[in-house]
Amino acid sequence: MTKKMIGSPGTMSGLILRLGQCATAAASIGVMVSAPGFSSYTAFCFLVASMGLQTIWSFGLACLDVYAIRRRSDLQSPILLSLFAVGDWVTALLSLAAACSSAGVTVLFTKDTVFCKQASLSCNWFQISVGLAFFNWCLAAISSHAMFWILI
Repeated sequence: MTKKMIGSPGTMSGLILRLGQCATAAASIGVMVSAPGFSSYTAFCFLVASMGLQTIWSFGLACLDVYAIRRRSDLQSPILLSLFAVGDWVTALLSLAAACSSAGVTVLFTKDTVFCKQASLSCNWFQISVGLAFFNWCLAAISSHAMFWILI
């Protein structure tokens, strides 16, 4: 039995959701990497690695959605849905962890200390990248929630 939900694999809404995840993760990486001094801090490196994994996962599933839409195939077999659900849960949790740890460091630098002014770091870039990472997590949470409800 095929369940139709917003964000289901092989649908246009699923494709838009995956492309949004891929775009926000790639933008978060691009902004963070363009900020000088980011690589000196583990949380920011973790954010880049996590968003890289999210980009690869989302792009792969977006390609699969395009294939399914063009071929009019059904991607809702229990094995595929289980794989999608576990992958979405893992990437969503990693995205949340990376965004939270990077947000903590960013708040420490900008609000709690005057480290941004003294060390001439691009804290505004860090904030933008973290904001994009949280938006990416929102999209990943929607996707993993949809996979959970389709799976059960």
